[in-house]
Amino acid sequence: MFTTYRALFQARGAKGFVLAGLLARIPLPMTGIGIITLLSQIRGSYGLAGAVAATFVLTYALLSPQVSRLVDRFGQRRVLPAAAGLSVLGILLLLACSYWQTADWALFAGAALAGCMPSMSAMVRARWTAIYRGKPQLQTAFSLETVLDEVTFIAGPPISVGLSVAVVPQAGPLAAAVLLAIGALALAVQVSTEPPVKADADMEQGSVSIFSLADVRLLTLLMVAMGVIVGTVDIVSVAFAELMGMPAAASFVLSCYAIGSCVAGLVFGALKLDTPLRKLLLVGGLATAATTLPLLLAGNIIGLAAAVLVAGLFFAPTMIVAMSLVERIVPHNKLTEGMTWLLAGLNVGVAGGAAASGQVVDVLGAKAGFNVALGAGVAVLLIAFWSYCRLRERAADRIALPPPCIE
Repeated sequence: MFTTYRALFQARGAKGFVLAGLLARIPLPMTGIGIITLLSQIRGSYGLAGAVAATFVLTYALLSPQVSRLVDRFGQRRVLPAAAGLSVLGILLLLACSYWQTADWALFAGAALAGCMPSMSAMVRARWTAIYRGKPQLQTAFSLETVLDEVTFIAGPPISVGLSVAVVPQAGPLAAAVLLAIGALALAVQVSTEPPVKADADMEQGSVSIFSLADVRLLTLLMVAMGVIVGTVDIVSVAFAELMGMPAAASFVLSCYAIGSCVAGLVFGALKLDTPLRKLLLVGGLATAATTLPLLLAGNIIGLAAAVLVAGLFFAPTMIVAMSLVERIVPHNKLTEGMTWLLAGLNVGVAGGAAASGQVVDVLGAKAGFNVALGAGVAVLLIAFWSYCRLRERAADRIALPPPCIE
């Protein structure tokens, strides 16, 4: 398995853009939790902190596909420094407003500007696609990127919280801004691996968003539903651990989810499967839905950790298949935007799942919160089946087309 992944880096420049992308993507999970930690300490209001953090997440979900759309038209070298610069400026504005105790609206303005942050995961995936398009190594590369996404979401929050608590409240978001600036610039200057920009003749098509494709909308909706599961697991695991009188055990439970997803992603990426992607998506949707059921049966921390571990096993493979489908569905000159819509959908789902499950926990108790994950699992299955049917019909139509007439 390790030989398979090591072979990826035989491509010239691969190590450089993967390292730069890793530095530049960790600010995303650092910023949201950093805002909450910062404002809860400075202003003493979790309500305000959560609202400002939600502004950042939602603005990012809306703006990151537009940034990626510009990247597809003008190239990473031109767009990344500007977009990352605006995001850094927004974070600095928010930090300044928190330090000088300005009006609340200024905090929201800073968070909204910080949402200009580019989707660095999509940028790196686009570079892998430019290298390995049409080759089996591309699935392996997507698997690696999904695992690295997991790693950043594991490492980013505790780093941000630790800096804000141990140094000064502004330290976590400030570190995120510094990493974003360094990583984005380091990626932008690596022009040898930058995906080529299409000729001006193709630019007229760039006025239409790739989100107009029904398949892209379905896959984005699939990622929203999967994100709801992740957000629910995060919140309810913490509440469940507190209910059991073991609040510190929440980190162990969440680590099990991340470990399950990372291991499954690495194994899946090393496999050479001939199964059509649409069937793999359907299997992933079915497995994702089925593995939400054990969450409702957990009666102690060990049982919850086991259920969460199993649930995590199918997250990364399903996401990898969805990304691979986008690579097949969208035009080559809109790939970055297509991938970004999926990643934005995932982030929206995580935020929505956390909010919805938190409300359920407050009203009905910790275990009842997992019903949100169950509902999202059903949604994942239904959307995966819908996508499977559409893709199967499209494949059948291609087969049924008559051969071209040659006069």
